[in-house]
Amino acid sequence: MSSQTNVQVQRIRAIGLTVTNCVGVARRRHRSLDFYTQALAFELVSDITVEGQDYSDLEGVTGAKIRIVTLRLGDELIELMEYLNIQGKSIPSDSQSNDLWFQHLAIVVSDMDRAYAHLRSFPIEPISVAPQTIPPENKASGGVRAFKFKDPDGHDLELIWFPPDKGQDKWHQNSHRLFLGIDHSAIAISNTEQSLHFYRDLLGMQIDSRSLNWGATQSRLDNLPGAEVKITALRPVQDGMGIELLDYIVPEKGRPIPSDWKSCDIAHMQIELVVNNLEQLVDKLRRNGVEFVSSRIVQFADSTSPYRQGCLVKDPDGHAILLIAES
Repeated sequence: MSSQTNVQVQRIRAIGLTVTNCVGVARRRHRSLDFYTQALAFELVSDITVEGQDYSDLEGVTGAKIRIVTLRLGDELIELMEYLNIQGKSIPSDSQSNDLWFQHLAIVVSDMDRAYAHLRSFPIEPISVAPQTIPPENKASGGVRAFKFKDPDGHDLELIWFPPDKGQDKWHQNSHRLFLGIDHSAIAISNTEQSLHFYRDLLGMQIDSRSLNWGATQSRLDNLPGAEVKITALRPVQDGMGIELLDYIVPEKGRPIPSDWKSCDIAHMQIELVVNNLEQLVDKLRRNGVEFVSSRIVQFADSTSPYRQGCLVKDPDGHAILLIAES
């Protein structure tokens, strides 16, 4: 076995989102928790508060005190991360899908029309005009229905429905539930080959599909005139939730992620990747010039921590990737 396949991402454990600091505003205290549980049917797993040098070193934020609310939808987890003692910068209100900080969660539904009707009774900001159906000439995505919107903090989300010949098998198993789970997290990137070097060559993820989405449907989905985007879907070795690389051709690349954005800022989302040899992978990433947020590989002896070791890095465009070794 070559060294390239020795060290690999096994699966995506969770997606972390930094949410608004609501200290002293009791009525907004559980805004994100309420939204995800009521509008999208996530279920509460745990609600803990962490602090100390380990978490500060992990997230690159001095003196961090973080409330972490873990939620489950189907097989997938998200973590709502609220910095209790730090006021993070809000997401720019003029954000667009081609800005390089764009990142969404694709939430799979069993019935798009019912899910859309349910969602519209909550305080969302639509991105898409309405649910869109990818035309049949798009071989990879034809028949898929999608709707993009923002949560109360401005994080990008997507509802997605797969026709019988598309998507993972589990999305087609008989289910009485309307909201089924998370298929992937999609990120805007500046260069497909550069991102593939990071995710495929260094992290060992595998290309699942490629497509070119364009035309009126994509424009209405993204609310971007003339939108044309090259999409590369990646999956880890153990399958499950994936990552989609969104390389916009039209309009051209949007704004880069500001270098001063930190984990406590609301635009921050982190993809938690379980790896089979964290020390070896960190060494490999250092040799390849990857940017590190964590000052070290942080060891967690605390029984409340869901993983044993962690190290936060940035992909070539600045998206946050938390590499973890499980207990």
